[in-house]
Amino acid sequence: MKKRLFTPGPTPVPENVMLRMAAPIIHHRNPEFMEILTRVHEDLKYLFRTTQPVVVLSCSGTGGMEATISSLFKQGDKVITVNAGKFGERWGELVRIFTGNCVEEKVAWGSAIQSERLAELLKEHPDAKGVCLTHSETSTGTAADIQTLSALIREQSDALVLVDGITAVGAHEFHFDDWGVDICITGSQKGLMMPPGLALVAVSERAQDIIKRQSMTQYYLSLKHALKAHAGDDTPFTPAVSLVIGLDEALQMIKAEGIEHIWKRHESLADACRQGCHALGMKLFSNSPSFAVTPVWLPEGVKWAAFNKALKNSNGITVAAGQDDYKDKIFRISHLGFYDELDMLTVIGGIERALKEINFPFEIGAGVSAVQKAFLGN
Repeated sequence: MKKRLFTPGPTPVPENVMLRMAAPIIHHRNPEFMEILTRVHEDLKYLFRTTQPVVVLSCSGTGGMEATISSLFKQGDKVITVNAGKFGERWGELVRIFTGNCVEEKVAWGSAIQSERLAELLKEHPDAKGVCLTHSETSTGTAADIQTLSALIREQSDALVLVDGITAVGAHEFHFDDWGVDICITGSQKGLMMPPGLALVAVSERAQDIIKRQSMTQYYLSLKHALKAHAGDDTPFTPAVSLVIGLDEALQMIKAEGIEHIWKRHESLADACRQGCHALGMKLFSNSPSFAVTPVWLPEGVKWAAFNKALKNSNGITVAAGQDDYKDKIFRISHLGFYDELDMLTVIGGIERALKEINFPFEIGAGVSAVQKAFLGN
């Protein structure tokens, strides 16, 4: 049985990317690798829509988040974090560790913070040194309006704008420079169509100036070290060589398709997936849906264990479970990265087959038909 991955990280890896990574290893300090790294640095600017450096760290996206907080802030610095899910919660955990002064704004799962509430927070905490936002909250499939929120922060405070773009970059429209973002992080195993292992961090001039002035409180996960090496198209430590080579291939694919087209493709895939779920009588979880992942309430009477077993064992399809309070209540379908229209027909078709196997009543073909109509209608 062919196995098909529909999780929001890791996501499927294109064959040509895997083949590039399977080539004989090369040394990271020789001209051949330096040429690749230089090209990667330039192409990452295209991805993030920036003229500023985007550093490559050999770690997960969480490593990029930790490097950000530990490189920018010192003990006692006040930082506002927005917790609207598992990964917004992580911003708060990191701030509490490295500064001990976190103003955490909790938002109901499935919702995004509104600009009016953020304006109140900025007024209540004029001494905040940073605001941590999540563009696409993976645990809830919820997108925040980063353009509006970033502009608001810039207008009303001197706080740095820090964005977890881990499942947003490559799926949602994003303009690092034009939107006034100071830090944006993504991970290789999301929209970049790569295995896990790399964090990519875009750093504004304003953030660079602060990082340069900060005394060192970290070593390996240091944006100061990374930026210094980046200036010479190098890395401060041994990088994940094969992953960087694969990233070079993935970025060539992104440039060939065009980032604007990629944003539209993700929106189209997300819309069709949701129409398919609706047609099967399933309810969506988020009221501000992300284009990266769609969380769906399990239908009444359907047990996650039985549904997941039927989906995976009989159809070879893996989706993501719910987290925390929503474990066994929702499941999450990815359409992030290397997916096309036929993939959405496949996953909804697989869901239909799984529902049939566990004797859930629905009109056979309704979901697939809705997906097909969504694409053909567009």
